[in-house]
Amino acid sequence: MDLGSVAGFVLAVAAVLIANVMEGGHLSQLLNPSASLLVFGGTLGATLASAGLQNVRLVPAAIAYALRSPRLEPRSLIEKMVTLAQQARREGLLSLEEERKNLDDPFFAKGLQFVIDGADPEMVEEVMENAIQAEQRHHLVAAGVLETAGGYAPTMGIIGTVLGLIHVLGNLEDTSKLGPAIAVAFMATFYGIASANLLWLPLANKIKANVQAETEVRRMVVEGILSIQRGDNPMIVREKLEAFLATGSGGQGTGPAGAGAGLGGAAAGGAAGARAETGTRIAGVGD
Repeated sequence: MDLGSVAGFVLAVAAVLIANVMEGGHLSQLLNPSASLLVFGGTLGATLASAGLQNVRLVPAAIAYALRSPRLEPRSLIEKMVTLAQQARREGLLSLEEERKNLDDPFFAKGLQFVIDGADPEMVEEVMENAIQAEQRHHLVAAGVLETAGGYAPTMGIIGTVLGLIHVLGNLEDTSKLGPAIAVAFMATFYGIASANLLWLPLANKIKANVQAETEVRRMVVEGILSIQRGDNPMIVREKLEAFLATGSGGQGTGPAGAGAGLGGAAAGGAAGARAETGTRIAGVGD
């Protein structure tokens, strides 16, 4: 599990709760079953209507993907590819078969198998690029679904507040209860804004940051495989691959510090940008 992401979510929620207590409120005041039902149920219904059940079902796995620790280690991959390049130059590409069987990464192993089988370099690059896109596409669709939820949640909160105020204004006989009733009515707005900006949008941005980081590492692997196939000098192979760490997001986004940097960049657009992208992303879900 990515402790940085989990700590971020916990810190955000804790800041809201502590600020509420500092203002003289009580945690029990933030509990309102009817408001939570309207906001979360309404958001789920609107998101289902927009994205469809098939795409909404991708969200749980994508959330787990967002919160897990990075599974790709660029440095170890570089060392492995440099070692394979040395072996290929000494003993030939066919000697890599045993090494391929010991690889933990199926993507790396599949690309190396193409090279061992003597596939055309252009075909190898095309197939591997298609595999990269296919591997990450469903996570991006799930991120779009979460962005859709982040757009609807505040609106559902406003709807809940309007309904609460209608109820309050229809029962003005007892003015002593007017203040507490209005406060309860505004709980729906709180739920809507808080869920959008503490859950749905941050999760969507983290998924996109992870996808971007993994995609860069995958492309680094493709470059390494093609260099091995060409018989490049191992020192040249290392220089090529380390350039991904220096200038790309592959090396930055897969380490603990880099994951935060990638998330910060993805989140810089804010809620407004996420809502603006939502229609385009969901419209392209079936493409």
